[in-house]
Amino acid sequence: MLKDITLGQYFPGDSIVHRLDPRSKLILVIVYIVALFQAHSWLSYAAVMLVTALCLGLSQIRIATAFKGLKPMLFIIVLTALLNIFYTAGTPILPGWIITWEGLDRAAKMILRIVLLITGTFLLTYTTSPMALTDGLEKLLNPLKKLKLPVHEMTIMMSMALRFIPTLIEETDKIMSAQKARGADFENGNLIRRAKALLPVLVPLFVSAFRRADELAVAMESRCYHGGEGRTRMKQLQFAGRDFAALLLGLCFLSGIILLRHIGL
Repeated sequence: MLKDITLGQYFPGDSIVHRLDPRSKLILVIVYIVALFQAHSWLSYAAVMLVTALCLGLSQIRIATAFKGLKPMLFIIVLTALLNIFYTAGTPILPGWIITWEGLDRAAKMILRIVLLITGTFLLTYTTSPMALTDGLEKLLNPLKKLKLPVHEMTIMMSMALRFIPTLIEETDKIMSAQKARGADFENGNLIRRAKALLPVLVPLFVSAFRRADELAVAMESRCYHGGEGRTRMKQLQFAGRDFAALLLGLCFLSGIILLRHIGL
């Protein structure tokens, strides 16, 4: 299960999606999320699915890799579906049943929304390196510096968090494998027993995390890192024609979804 968590992973490539400016990709992700939550009918969801599949194809990310990140969210997906099925009023599918046609329709749409949301947003980290993502986010939040907000520090913290998610997952998997070799059982028993069995995993994991954080702080200090003041970049971010074209297409896509909602399709 831990190996199925793909959040924060970056898959290097030379696709047109990889070459997009990180700022444009951040804006497009926001546009995608707004469009997804504006989708109301099956026609709208079909349009979002088509755009998601097109983006996956252009990024050269395998569909199996994209859907791999859904496995840890399976419990939430199933729970959401059940709540919508049993707690949505409407026309019963059979006389006397509490399951309604409206509940089934809403549950299917909610499942599809969660799947598309995870797949579409994970595509950002799949095609953007942590450093490029940090630079793009800092550029977009630059106006907040006038309000004396530590924009650079905030973005670098977010970048480090994304960067260390795969590392901590790998560390957790190694610790659990070592504990299983010593006879630990993480799968059998009730919920409380399984939670207690995780204590031998959490303690060394926290120790390792703090050790890595301390090593990172020492490495940054030894390289004379003092925040964003006076910091220069080897690669300057610059919008290209493909970025403007992608943003224009994204806005057209959002406008189309909103139009479909207003006309009831």
